[in-house]
Amino acid sequence: MKKVLLSSIFSLLFLVSCKTSSEKEIYSSTTVTDANGFSYETVKDDPTGLRLYTLENGLKVYLGKNTEEPKIQTLIAVRAGSKYDPADNTGLAHYLEHMVFKGTDKIGTQDFEKENVLLKEISNLYEAHKTEKDTIKKREIYKKIDSVSLKASNIAIANEYDKMVGSLGAEDTNAFTSNEQTVYVNKIPSNEVDKWLRVESERFKTLVLRLFHTELEAVYEEFNRGQDSDGRKQYYAVLEGLYPNHPYGTQSTIGKSEHLKNPSMEAIHNYFETYYVPNNMAVIMVGDIDFDETIKKVNTAFGDYEKKEVTHPTFPEEAPLANSIKKEVYGPTAESIYVAFRTKGKGDKQEVMVTLIDYMLANSSAGLIDLNLNQKQMVQNASSYTNFDNDYGFHLLYGMPKQGQTLDEVRDLLLEQLDKIKKGEFEDWLLGAVVNDLRLSKIKSFEKSSSTAYEYLDAFIGFQDWNNRLSMLDEMKKITKEEVVAFANELYGDNYVEVHKIKGEDKNIVKVQNPGITPIKLNRDKESNFLKEFNSVSSPNLKPQYIDYKSAIKETKTKNDLKISYIDNPNNDIFNLNIILDMGKDNDPMVSLAAGYLDYLGTDKYSPEQLKQEFYKIGINYYVNTANDKTYVGISGLKENLNAGLELLEHLWGNAVPDQESYDKYVDKILKGRQDSKTQKGNIFWNGLMSYSKYGNESRLRDIYTMSQLRAITPKELVEKVKELKEYKQRIFYYGKDVNKAIASLDKNHAINVSALKDYPERKKYTEKETGGNVYFVDYDMVQSEMLLLAKGAEFDAKKMAISRLFNTYFGSGLSSIVFQEIRESKSLAYSAFSSYNNAREKGDSDYVMAYVGTQANKLPEAVDAMMELMTNMPEAEEQFNQAKEATLKKIAAQRITKSNIFWTYESLKKRGFDNDNREELYNAIKDMTLSDLKTFFNSNIKGENYNVMVIGNKKDIDFKALKKLGKVQEMDVDKLFNYEKSAPVKG
Repeated sequence: MKKVLLSSIFSLLFLVSCKTSSEKEIYSSTTVTDANGFSYETVKDDPTGLRLYTLENGLKVYLGKNTEEPKIQTLIAVRAGSKYDPADNTGLAHYLEHMVFKGTDKIGTQDFEKENVLLKEISNLYEAHKTEKDTIKKREIYKKIDSVSLKASNIAIANEYDKMVGSLGAEDTNAFTSNEQTVYVNKIPSNEVDKWLRVESERFKTLVLRLFHTELEAVYEEFNRGQDSDGRKQYYAVLEGLYPNHPYGTQSTIGKSEHLKNPSMEAIHNYFETYYVPNNMAVIMVGDIDFDETIKKVNTAFGDYEKKEVTHPTFPEEAPLANSIKKEVYGPTAESIYVAFRTKGKGDKQEVMVTLIDYMLANSSAGLIDLNLNQKQMVQNASSYTNFDNDYGFHLLYGMPKQGQTLDEVRDLLLEQLDKIKKGEFEDWLLGAVVNDLRLSKIKSFEKSSSTAYEYLDAFIGFQDWNNRLSMLDEMKKITKEEVVAFANELYGDNYVEVHKIKGEDKNIVKVQNPGITPIKLNRDKESNFLKEFNSVSSPNLKPQYIDYKSAIKETKTKNDLKISYIDNPNNDIFNLNIILDMGKDNDPMVSLAAGYLDYLGTDKYSPEQLKQEFYKIGINYYVNTANDKTYVGISGLKENLNAGLELLEHLWGNAVPDQESYDKYVDKILKGRQDSKTQKGNIFWNGLMSYSKYGNESRLRDIYTMSQLRAITPKELVEKVKELKEYKQRIFYYGKDVNKAIASLDKNHAINVSALKDYPERKKYTEKETGGNVYFVDYDMVQSEMLLLAKGAEFDAKKMAISRLFNTYFGSGLSSIVFQEIRESKSLAYSAFSSYNNAREKGDSDYVMAYVGTQANKLPEAVDAMMELMTNMPEAEEQFNQAKEATLKKIAAQRITKSNIFWTYESLKKRGFDNDNREELYNAIKDMTLSDLKTFFNSNIKGENYNVMVIGNKKDIDFKALKKLGKVQEMDVDKLFNYEKSAPVKG
């Protein structure tokens, strides 16, 4: 399947809709009335089994059944996003999303009548603040806002919503806003539907903007994170170029800095009253549900919402782009280019054609960009993706240059691939192979309740009929080569926007002062009447289910006695076949290098490009991957093509032909990749600094081939290394149907002499260093700063797994945790803050304690002090502990380990020394734990730990005096962290 980058900004829509006259014949829609009198739409041959209800007040209810686990993916969606933000209040829809977590007149308050007096005063102050031009007077008004907000917080109760859904055992509680949608997310145990509906029904009835100014500061920290994201800036520049007169391009979801700092509570209330109405909303539930019972409950919860007329704003049509537009954005990361074409919006016939062309260009295997640019190593990397909103969409090509290559050269290479489409220079079979690829992804997508729910969401937000979405691939299959060529010549000309991401200083960065917010009261020991009533309601019992791995994972052998572990696929004909060697990079670092090189080789029969095409024709994905202690050689696809796929894989494995030119390019790619990777702050922080803090100079991360060593290795050595893998001890894991067919294929294609297989080379060990007294700092051009406290704990002890899991829920992880409440909710010192006790993944390794804060640099000293206080003195809140304990137990009870995950989970457990499902032991231990137990664990394993401190930020903004209090400050050279050479010239 195609690999999609920049997923934090966008997602590729695999299954999209196309309205045609023939679709009703393929997927006909009918209306049915259930036993309770509720009518719903259903689609013939719908693999998801959707029931789409419309309540009397217009609320859409999408219900889908998936009984793989006793959970339900829930989405509450509003057709309202940043496209509808007032031009003078951008960011409003997103900020409203944050505030919907703050409660209502019943949730999150001790006395709403008294609290509301203060909230109205705060609202009036914000209106005065917004209109005031004098900066001194404006600052005085803000001080008054801060003062009144503190008074109001004495009455408010923070995080009650989070506590309630957390106590249900909900997972992934969150929300997101984009151009045309705001969506609220939870995944709940199926026995908690009643209580979940109770709280969600109340949640959307009334908007109360409490704890407003602290949350606003958190949103501004999110704005700062966007300023530190070069990819996001590049993406926004594309939108500005494509849509110069439309909100897609004139305003971003996060909003403008001046608008975020001058909000209007009245405008937010108006937006809520306008769009948060039932006939503009949907409740989506996919999972272990009873259709008839669930719709009755949803109707009881939301049926009394009042319907209101909703008029979505319309905007003038954008004029066609007459010529190409060039834009530039600057930042510290490596250079890249986007080339984007505007298309029509979701549901238009263009969507089907553009999606087809996109996969013809890039499908991670045999697209024109894949073969002509990536396979031939003409660029560092390149691909493409599509996005379709309601009014418009776009098709974007992107690439990163090789060493010495210009962005203009990358652009021309990308456009050349489009020209090949326009000239018809592609194989006829490619169209059918793309459709089959998308069908396979569709099967995989609908296996999961979450991905199915998001498909329903996409249909709702786009005003799409579900049968139209299902018919897309059937319509795509009808498209001819001639039609593709004609369409490509019509759409793709000089009408594109190109955005060059250039390495350099961004002159448009906005920096603001620390507003000096007075910490608000959390009142974690208080409860609203709503919460008391909520907690008094019991739910049906859900018992945990544990796996007997030895019976769930069946074993057999090939004709030559090669061990096969297998699990049957109960759902469809998709298979995965893995040849596993219990040796990896730690045993032989050349194996990883060789595996990567194999991707660029052909055989004595096929060129590298032909080989990729042969795999793609039969819908088989192949891989040779190395981990620290494992190597995996395998294939996946539909079982009907298993034998052909394995035969092709074995042909490559045994007949790969070394090529010096491709190896030289491969080395150049590795060296350029190193230079690019050290420009990524996430890589510097979470890999470079983390590894150095744990291991010092003798780390796995720094144990790499030098440039001269890479140049000295020959392609023949690497090919022999890959072929040599067959000579080592190995085992098979097969997930799919008809294991006997898999065995027959292995006997035919992978016939090895098991008795002659070699033992593995000795695994290299990397010694963990003691932590404490060190502050490792990296200077990086960014608005925020990030800090992590890291302490080496004791050696892995299975007995700590239960208490540490409960501790993480209570103290450091999630929206209702102590750390999140104190750092973000009360003090507004960060957008992101967490702490955790991390159990080692292998027996014999050490556990680690960590605590993280990401905030603008002028808040870092306060944030450090606040975090250190928490890591020294754990606040004790009995009710919050009970809720955390209940949430932890319910998550274990609702968890089901299924399908191939049974095998891979067991593999992980064995590394820790388990030969059974340890969740039973965890569950029983947590049931009897008390807050006193947690305090004892904290005092023994957290308090007084010796921390190494990792900090990344702009040197000009960092308070080094504050950092020196934590230990010896050492400014780290990024090349030293990774053991990279200062320059990595390529061959002439």
